[in-house]
Amino acid sequence: MNAPARRLELGSLGFDSGASTLLALELGSLRAGESVEIRAEAADLASQLAAWARGRGHRVEELGAGRFQLELGAAHAARRVGAERAGRAPATDVAARPSQRWGLAARGALVEAGGAPFSFRLATADEAWFAGAPELYRAAAAAQWDPGTAIPWDTPLEHPAEVEDALVTVLTYLIENETAALLVPARFATQVHPQFREVLQRLALQAADEARHIEVFSRRAALRRSELGLSTTGGQASLRTLVEEPDFDRAALLLGVLGEGTFVNLLTFLREHAPERCTAELMRLVAADEARHVAFAMGHLAERIRHEPTLLARLASAVRERHDTLRATAGLNEEVFDALVLLAAGAFAPDAIARGHAAVVELVAQMDAGRRMRLRKLGFSADDAASLSGLHTRNFM
Repeated sequence: MNAPARRLELGSLGFDSGASTLLALELGSLRAGESVEIRAEAADLASQLAAWARGRGHRVEELGAGRFQLELGAAHAARRVGAERAGRAPATDVAARPSQRWGLAARGALVEAGGAPFSFRLATADEAWFAGAPELYRAAAAAQWDPGTAIPWDTPLEHPAEVEDALVTVLTYLIENETAALLVPARFATQVHPQFREVLQRLALQAADEARHIEVFSRRAALRRSELGLSTTGGQASLRTLVEEPDFDRAALLLGVLGEGTFVNLLTFLREHAPERCTAELMRLVAADEARHVAFAMGHLAERIRHEPTLLARLASAVRERHDTLRATAGLNEEVFDALVLLAAGAFAPDAIARGHAAVVELVAQMDAGRRMRLRKLGFSADDAASLSGLHTRNFM
């Protein structure tokens, strides 16, 4: 054997008390053919060391007086031959085109050669990454809330029965829409290369947000009613176009920029016209989550458009295609529209209903203004923004 490159003191450790751990750490820094001198006091270490080394392809020689020389085997060292780093660990230094062979390895990990490649669809920085993703992930993680403690579920519910019925109708609609909003980021999260882990994690948190929204809407609906409202074919058809959209950029626009942006207005409206504090607080928390979803979609698309200005045309096509697909559907559930009017009115009296109807008309105008503003921020002209906003589904999401 070659002269030992270093010495390892095992003391009284045997293989039944941690010797293999120290050996593995020491051998990790050696190359094939290099050796280490081992000094040990455990009485039965010689036989244990011989068996351990033989099973791993190493050579061991007993030098006497509790001393051994262990030479690293070629098979063990070969694990690092051809290995490559999966980029570098800092969040600001992602690889532009990470290898599919890196698979699920942590960013910055050493990836052993020979593994079968994965097939992540969103596998380049141009497709999946933007500089603001880490900060948006941290903000979303810090803003998580517990449905059991964040909402005053014991608030007295003393409003009229017809107002409660209207609220349950709206909650039924919200649950359905939030289910679609859960499925979309969950599906795309599985397509993101782990090199872009903050984007993957942000999509996972977004899905978790929507799961929480489904929970609180369902729980609020059940406080005074045992049954939910109507799910319409038009509403399902509208949401199906989101769930089945295969393109990440187009989905970000349709769901994140237009749909969830519109829902921020809706949830704010519901908070303002909530019949009691429980519903008001619930809507406030959900609206804050949805606003973060919009910011994530806007950040992603703004970066994509900066690198690929022609993307605007493809995004516009997505809106027009969805509109054409849904042209024959009824749009917003009539029961939902009437329920919104009644919630804003607070009572069935004609003058109250008139005020409620005016409030819903104003809500629709605010939704349109918000969509136009976001589209303009992405780079659409004022005319195109107005046109595309007008084509957004009447089902709001």
